[in-house]
Amino acid sequence: MIAYVRGQVAAVTLSSAVVDVGGVGLEVMCTPGTLATLRAGHTATLPTSMIVREDSLTLFGFVDDDEKSIFELVQTASGVGPKVAQAITAVLAPDDLRRAIASDDVKTLTKVPGIGQKGAQRIILELKDRIGAPTGVRPGSVAAASAEAWREQVHQGLVGLGWTTRDAEKAVDAVAPEAGDVPDVGALLRAALRSLSKA
Repeated sequence: MIAYVRGQVAAVTLSSAVVDVGGVGLEVMCTPGTLATLRAGHTATLPTSMIVREDSLTLFGFVDDDEKSIFELVQTASGVGPKVAQAITAVLAPDDLRRAIASDDVKTLTKVPGIGQKGAQRIILELKDRIGAPTGVRPGSVAAASAEAWREQVHQGLVGLGWTTRDAEKAVDAVAPEAGDVPDVGALLRAALRSLSKA
């Protein structure tokens, strides 16, 4: 299957990017954190995972190989399809997921849209022996966003994950103090999701 795509980014939408590979525009579904690293007109390399269904071929793109392997591994748990797997990689960094599973942390897993108490327990049970220990590597260096651009990217990411515009605005305001001089969009998005799940 298609292990990665490399080419010029032709467009970036709320949930996907179009990458020009040899004159063919491939639509790659990505998490908001991955999309935040992409700029139209710039060249990008994205590790990808291809999901084949009777009626569709869907390409999912990731910030690095670790995120891709987590996306593929969590789908081996019963009841986890590509949409939930993508939500997991959007909300939890690979090491956060490894820690949650290793410590039977159901609460962290239920922060992911689409995962309830039972689903979280099943994921822990089925993946505990296979997910491995945290690697200590930060997710592929997410490009620093400009002082204000991060707000729009996090807002769009939350709306793309199903939150209302008003909830998204509140969450962005809540995490604004954490942005600092060099905002990490992926980390801010995860913090915003945590603030929403507490609300």
